Amino acid sequence: MTRFVSHGPDPRDGRIYDLSQDLRLAIDVALATDRPLLLSGEPGSGKSSLAPFYARENHLRYYEHVVTSRTQATDLLWTFDSVRRLGDAQAHGGRLNDGAYVNPGVLWWSLAPESARTRGGLLQDVHRPDPLDRFHQEHWTKGAVVLIDEIDKADPDVPNSLLVPLGSQEFTIAETGTPIRREPGVGAPLIVITTNGERQLPQAFLRRCVTFTLPGPTPESLVRIARLHLGHAGVPLDDETLDLVGTLANELVDVREDGHLGRERLPSTAEYLDALRACRALGIGPEHPQWPLVRSLTLAKSPQREG
Repeated sequence: MTRFVSHGPDPRDGRIYDLSQDLRLAIDVALATDRPLLLSGEPGSGKSSLAPFYARENHLRYYEHVVTSRTQATDLLWTFDSVRRLGDAQAHGGRLNDGAYVNPGVLWWSLAPESARTRGGLLQDVHRPDPLDRFHQEHWTKGAVVLIDEIDKADPDVPNSLLVPLGSQEFTIAETGTPIRREPGVGAPLIVITTNGERQLPQAFLRRCVTFTLPGPTPESLVRIARLHLGHAGVPLDDETLDLVGTLANELVDVREDGHLGRERLPSTAEYLDALRACRALGIGPEHPQWPLVRSLTLAKSPQREG
C-alpha cells in the first residue's frame, strides 16, 4: 500500500511533537465533550503539527483541509463537479448518476467512510480507496483526526456554517438530497481547528469549541523539541551538539524579549529549528564570524518595509 511520504522542514508527517500534559488534557476534554479543539498560538508554534502526530500516535485515519479566503463551509463536507456534469449531459444525454460528480470532503470521510466510498449509496462499492487519508493506514481504523487549518482566513460565515454539521455530526448533500450521518461503530473524530488570530471568530463558534492556546517557547521547551528532532534524524547528542542546542534556545528567547527591533511578529519554534539546521549544515556557531548574519536570517528577521 502506498505510504504518505513527506519532505522538507515542515513535513506534517506526525512523527515528532512535544505534547505537553496540558495539551493532552485539552484533547481528552475535546473528545469527552465531542467538541472541536480550537488551537491558537503564534505562527510557527506547532499548531498544525498536533493533529498528524495524534493520529499517528493512536493509529487513526488522518485528514486535513487548509483554509483559504475562498473556502466555503461545504468544501469540508463535499464538493459537486457541476461543470463536468453539464459537459457529460451535453455529450451523452440521458439520465446521469449524480453520485459520480460528488466528491466527499474531509468531514464526510471522517464521519462516514463507507458512505463516502459509495457517495451515499449512489455508486456501487468497488472498494474505492480513501484518497484524503494522508497516512493510508494498512489496518483500516474506525477513528479519525481532522485538521482544519487556519480557520481565520475564511469568510466569517464559514465558522458559523460549520456549527450544525460539527454539532450534530450529520448533513445533507444539496445536489442529491442524500443524508450523511456518523456511521455506527465509527468513533467521534477529533477535529482540530487552528487559528493565528488574524480575524475575530464568531462568539457562537467559540462557545462550541474547546479552546487552547499554545504557550510561547522557553529555553527548556526548545531544547526538548530539538532533542526530539535530532534523535529522530539519528544525530548523536554529544556535548558540542547540546551546547549549540542550548545556545540557540537562549538566543531565540533573547530576540523575543528585545522590544527595540520593531518586529511584526516574534520568532518562534520554527525559526529556532531553522537556525539549528543552518548551523549544523554550515558548521557555523555563535562564535563564528558569520553568526550575526545567520542570526539575522533565521532568528532576528528584519521587519518588512513598504517600498
